[in-house]
Amino acid sequence: MLCKLFYLWLFETGFKFPYTVEQRHATPLKTIKRKMNDSQAFHIVLVEPEIPPNTGSIARLCGATNSILHLVHPLGFSTDDKHLKRAGLDYWKFVEIRYWDSFEQFLEAQDENRLYLLTTKTKRSYVDAPFKPGDYLIFGKETKGLPKELLQLYEDRCFTLPMTNPNIRSLNLAMTAGIVLYDAIRKNPKVERNNVP
Repeated sequence: MLCKLFYLWLFETGFKFPYTVEQRHATPLKTIKRKMNDSQAFHIVLVEPEIPPNTGSIARLCGATNSILHLVHPLGFSTDDKHLKRAGLDYWKFVEIRYWDSFEQFLEAQDENRLYLLTTKTKRSYVDAPFKPGDYLIFGKETKGLPKELLQLYEDRCFTLPMTNPNIRSLNLAMTAGIVLYDAIRKNPKVERNNVP
């Protein structure tokens, strides 16, 4: 309701933003403005994400926390998608984004001891995960999650967000990423100070 009133006020007052959407996103999404220290930052990994606003919101989350976002192809949308950009607003230039052609390529480049897989298919709570800077928090696609074979292979590294209502199957991807990432930061209070460029 407040959003509607705000936009109504903008319309009635004739307010105009200082630049257009096109100008605001003139910088390609793949452009990385700064390099962060991998061992001091947390990493959010989205495997084949499907819903643009979720990825946009998570990109904004990563920018706010100086975390690194990894997008694993194939993506279910174009990085030029208007909904993706709208969710990330004008913060894209402050987010370090890394692209991977496949999940296999991503896994080959990582230390498996730094991987944490988030899934509904385990009972181990994320609050018990010993998150440390440099860890990779991995989330699967919205409709299917992470592959069953992968969850079996890394069974000891799977964690979930407990839900007490059996009628709720899962939480929104962006919400889940935010909860887990901020818990990881809470457990490591020096992260924010160490990761300021």
